Amino acid sequence: MSMRRAFTLIELLVVIAIIAILAAILFPVFAQAKEAAKQTKALAQMKQLATSLMIYSSDHDDYFVPASARSTNAAIDPVIWTEGLYAYVKNEDIFVSPAANDSKMAKNWSTRRIQSVGYSDATGVDPNSTAVIGAAPAGTEGFTSAASFSQAEESARTGLIVTTPHTTGTSKERGYVFNPYNGATPTTGTPAENYMNGLPLISDVNLCTTQGVLQAGSACTSVGNGRFDCTGLAPGALKPVYARFRADKNGNGTTPVVFADGHAKSYSANSLNTFGKVIWRFR
Repeated sequence: MSMRRAFTLIELLVVIAIIAILAAILFPVFAQAKEAAKQTKALAQMKQLATSLMIYSSDHDDYFVPASARSTNAAIDPVIWTEGLYAYVKNEDIFVSPAANDSKMAKNWSTRRIQSVGYSDATGVDPNSTAVIGAAPAGTEGFTSAASFSQAEESARTGLIVTTPHTTGTSKERGYVFNPYNGATPTTGTPAENYMNGLPLISDVNLCTTQGVLQAGSACTSVGNGRFDCTGLAPGALKPVYARFRADKNGNGTTPVVFADGHAKSYSANSLNTFGKVIWRFR
């Protein structure tokens, strides 16, 4: 008579324990690989946006597509940059960060909050604006004339597109843009240097809802340990950069940045919070 041999309880427990240990080791590796893939995809998307910006410019006498083009009639919704650029991209996913699961392309002014890739408000056009080129105050959303590539003199250092916070509701996020005039300004140097080297609000958290590490000197409230609370500011005073990838809430999260010469590169929030590393205020 043959006897069937079964696993003992001890053997089963040992196998389960080994599987659990392997899972504990491998799951973080898989998560890191997935995050790295998202970063690679995001950078590739940004490079496509950079190419579309260059083609748009060549078709429009070397002018940037405006982040928003406002009318003298306040009742008319502004035209946003995705409306002008979509014909050169023809892919809505390009306007969505791979790290933002419920984000979508902003197709018009009414959907501007849902996008997670933002373009610089420095390119905005507003015939009612009182902002002076070279001395634009915080909250500036546009100038009376369109911006040309010739105004971005150091094109390889001029940042135009980053990842931004978004919302599917009606809160303060304005994901289709970031504002280069809302962050800190250097306290040393000439006025012109201070202006050029000023920053947007930049962190690896959504500063519209969460306290985060930030460069001192903005309108946000210091809460200690290098962290600032910006949540009390109006939507127009926010429009931050959100370094979404590998974010640890200590400023080590990264965002790809598209530059005015057409190249794209990833930076951490901490590195971008250095005066003069990237030129944001080119007008």
